[in-house]
Amino acid sequence: MMNHLHAGLSAETTEKARLELNENPDTLHQDIQQVRDMIVTRPDIGFLRTDDDFILRFLRARKFDQVETFRLLAQYFQFRQQNLDMFQSFKVDDPGIKRALMDGFPGVLDTPDQQGRKILILFASNWDQSRNSFIDILRAILLSLEVLIENPELQINGFILIIDWSNFSFKQASKLTPNMLKLAIEGLQDSFPARFGGIHFVNQPWYIHAMFTIIKPFLKDKTRKRLLQPECLPSEFGGTLPPYDMGIWARTLLGPDYSDEAEYTLTYDALHVRENGGGGDKDLMKRSQSTMETGSLRQSDRETSTPLLALD
Repeated sequence: MMNHLHAGLSAETTEKARLELNENPDTLHQDIQQVRDMIVTRPDIGFLRTDDDFILRFLRARKFDQVETFRLLAQYFQFRQQNLDMFQSFKVDDPGIKRALMDGFPGVLDTPDQQGRKILILFASNWDQSRNSFIDILRAILLSLEVLIENPELQINGFILIIDWSNFSFKQASKLTPNMLKLAIEGLQDSFPARFGGIHFVNQPWYIHAMFTIIKPFLKDKTRKRLLQPECLPSEFGGTLPPYDMGIWARTLLGPDYSDEAEYTLTYDALHVRENGGGGDKDLMKRSQSTMETGSLRQSDRETSTPLLALD
């Protein structure tokens, strides 16, 4: 059983879990059981899943602090209980989620950063507000994270989120209410079992800066200055990788033959057994390509972009 919980982990990642997350293979079962035993203290919450694998990702997200782990587990299900409409049709073939994914919300890079963290990208200006509600974009991000967090390597290494605000208009920004932003922070920072190494804001105009001061109180104190190496980034961000194809992640979730016209029947459950890396044709990506010019993030922009916020 213990081997099963560590199955698929490289020796390097296992060691990283021990050093950074206080993970001990010998006490894994006790640790999991101690968190499970706390469930009776919150009869107001429906804990819909309590298997070992599931609880383990929460322990990893909170460095095996059992009280903090249980708080996150309770918060995860409470957030879902309090926002039932968001999770009613929480699967890839839900029309709203499907549209958001096809428009590149989120984009997920194939190449991890130098610390093995998965990089998620949002090009804010691609948000067509007549097409995607903010809630659907948030749902698509949360669903993508649910799929990604099945991977134990990512439970240990975590994620980086890059939000590029180039060409994001004042009109678009005015639709972002503090309540929406608070919901996103609650859903991602306080209710999801992932380690967020940080959030990079790049190319933000003054009004995003202003909006940011509104949400600061909801963010955890711990801020770190970490730089991403150019080898991990597409050319739009001054990196050395080719320009980002917005359709890669949508194709991975929606199947290789996806096109704007097709309907999908793939549900979240089916994703657990999908190992394919997407595939599909480049020409299927009509709308969703990044609108940025290659290399448009100049060195000077990068130096003035806000340092990332650590959320782990």
